[in-house]
Amino acid sequence: MSQRLSSTPTPPREIELWFDFASNYSYLSVMRIGQAAAEADVSVRWQPFMLGPVFERLGWSGAPFVVQKEKGAYVKRDMERLCAKYGLPWRWPSAFPRRALLPMRVAAFAAGEPWMGAWCREIMQMNFAEDREIDSPEAVREALNRLDLPAGEIVAAALSDEHRAKLRTQTATAIERGIFGAPTFFVGNEMFWGNDRLEDAIAWAAGRTSA
Repeated sequence: MSQRLSSTPTPPREIELWFDFASNYSYLSVMRIGQAAAEADVSVRWQPFMLGPVFERLGWSGAPFVVQKEKGAYVKRDMERLCAKYGLPWRWPSAFPRRALLPMRVAAFAAGEPWMGAWCREIMQMNFAEDREIDSPEAVREALNRLDLPAGEIVAAALSDEHRAKLRTQTATAIERGIFGAPTFFVGNEMFWGNDRLEDAIAWAAGRTSA
């Protein structure tokens, strides 16, 4: 008589990316994570949230790169170096941090859609490579049209009470999970903070690293 052997389910190979379109270091990770995760056979769960309420919760009066001038000067040069390293276009935004409420609401609406990654890259490109306004309905519709998506339908959905509330809930969840900056990555309950930890987080998700 044969005996059926039980097996332990393999945990999903997934990485969560918590990001804000106003975050310059999120720009680096948003533009890089798709290819890096695909090469490692890891899926990406996009998790938009608003940094402003997080900073307020931490008692900060604004974005640290604005409040602390020395840090801001360093970050401007750091972004130039990193974008050259990664081969990404870069222009320091003339408005920083740039308001991004509407595109963030679209991201909250589209988080599970197959075009989510392309949407995030499009908005990040407009903000950090083209130095363009991203929070107007016109800018959002333009970005959606570039992706051949039904712009009017998506904007209307993003402005619904449901998805306004979803972005607030996402931000509250970020605070509950101890997020203090962006980008932040989670692999299960393992947290990695900062663009320079993207590869480490992917490696953890791929099972190449363990505690």
